[in-house]
Amino acid sequence: MARAKEDFRSLTGPQKAAILMLSLAEEQSARLFAMMDDEEIREISQVMATLGTVSAPIVERLFIEFADAISATGSLVGSFDTTERLLLRSLPKDRVGIIMEEIRGPAGRTMWDKLGNVNEQVLANYLKNEYPQTVAVVLSKIRPDHASRVLSLLPEGFAMEVIMRMLHMEAVQKEILEGVEKTLRTEFMSNLARTAKRDSHELMAEIFNNLDRSTETRFLTALEERSRESAEKIKKLMFTFEDLMRLDQQGVQLLLRAVEKDKLGIALKGASEAIKELFFSNMSERAGKMLKEDMEALGPIRLRDVEEAQNAIVTIAKDLAGSGQLVISEGREDDELVY
Repeated sequence: MARAKEDFRSLTGPQKAAILMLSLAEEQSARLFAMMDDEEIREISQVMATLGTVSAPIVERLFIEFADAISATGSLVGSFDTTERLLLRSLPKDRVGIIMEEIRGPAGRTMWDKLGNVNEQVLANYLKNEYPQTVAVVLSKIRPDHASRVLSLLPEGFAMEVIMRMLHMEAVQKEILEGVEKTLRTEFMSNLARTAKRDSHELMAEIFNNLDRSTETRFLTALEERSRESAEKIKKLMFTFEDLMRLDQQGVQLLLRAVEKDKLGIALKGASEAIKELFFSNMSERAGKMLKEDMEALGPIRLRDVEEAQNAIVTIAKDLAGSGQLVISEGREDDELVY
C-alpha cells in the first residue's frame, strides 16, 4: 500500500485523467471526449496509450481524490469562456450570443437594475440621441441618485425637455414599457456587452508585464517587425516599476505600507535614481537610512531576483488601484496635480 501511495503521488494531471477515462464505461468516456477540444483529446489519448498496468489501490485513491475535489467549493472555476462553451453544446449559437451579451453586461436582475449599474456618462451619451419621452421613461425607472447624475450630463435644452415630460408623465402603459426595454436590450446593452469584452492588446500587455526583461524585449522587438502598431499599443498599456513615478505622494506612502521592506530593497537595487528618490523622499529619515543600509548589505543581486521583486510591487500597486485605494495617473499634462 505504501508503494501505491508513492506511485499515486508521482502521477501527473493527464495521467490521472487518462486513468479516470479508462475506468469509466465506454459510453460515459465517449460523452466526455465529445466535450473536449482536439488538443485535449490528443493529449489524453497519448497518455492512455502508454499508461501500462495500473493497480487497483491507485485507481481507488484516484476516485477518492476526484470525489473530494468535486465536492470542494474551490475546485470548479467558472468564467465567461467556460460558460459559453457549455451553453453552445446544448443551445443554438444565436441564443447563446444573446445570453452571453446579457451576462457580460452590467449586473442586475432586471433591465432597470442593470441600467442603474451603467456609468452615468456612458448612459447619458446613449440617451441624448433618443426621444425625450423615451429618456423620461428610463430616468423614471432607475434610482433617483443615478438619474440625477445622468440628467446633469445631458445637453441643457434636451434635459429640460426630459424634465417637462417627467413632470407631466402619467402611468406608462405596459406595451410602451416593454418596447423601451426591448430597444435598450437589443441596441444599448448588447453594444455595451461587446465593448466590455477584454481588449486583446490589454491582455498581451499584462502577459508581457510578467515576462523577464530580456524575454519581453525579444518579443516586443519581434512583434515590431510584424506589426509596429500592435507593439506600440502594448507598450502604452504595459505598466512597469518605473511607471510608479505616476503615483502621487499619498499613493507612494500607501504602497510603502503594503510592501515588504526586504522586497522593496531588492527592487530598488535595479531601479533608476528617480524612482529611488520617489520612495526615499516618502519615508522618514530613519527608515530611509535603514533601507539604504539593508540594500548595501545585500551585495550583488541577480537581475532575475530584482525583476521578480519589482513585478511583485507593481502587482500590489495595480491591486490597490483596482480597489480604488490609489490612483495611477495616465501621465498626461491634464493629470498633473496643482497645489
